[in-house]
Amino acid sequence: MKIIIDMSPEEARKMMGFPDLEPLQTAIMDKMQAQMEEYFTSMSDPEVLFSKLMPMGIQAMENYKTFMGEMAKASMNSMSSDNSKD
Repeated sequence: MKIIIDMSPEEARKMMGFPDLEPLQTAIMDKMQAQMEEYFTSMSDPEVLFSKLMPMGIQAMENYKTFMGEMAKASMNSMSSDNSKD
């Protein structure tokens, strides 16, 4: 025996007693779209883009440069003291 029921997904949802989530999905998608538009608009400003890419800013780059310079000096001093022992 075969029973064929012709109904739309909405009719099947109502028959099974499932809630209608379309308003919730629409609200969530609208909010996500607004947030994405705000994010991309803010990223068009070079200052904001730079702050997102480098949260510590210019000072972090200067600190890193100083650190690497000091490491290089220490390495050179270590190498020159090793050579003077030979």
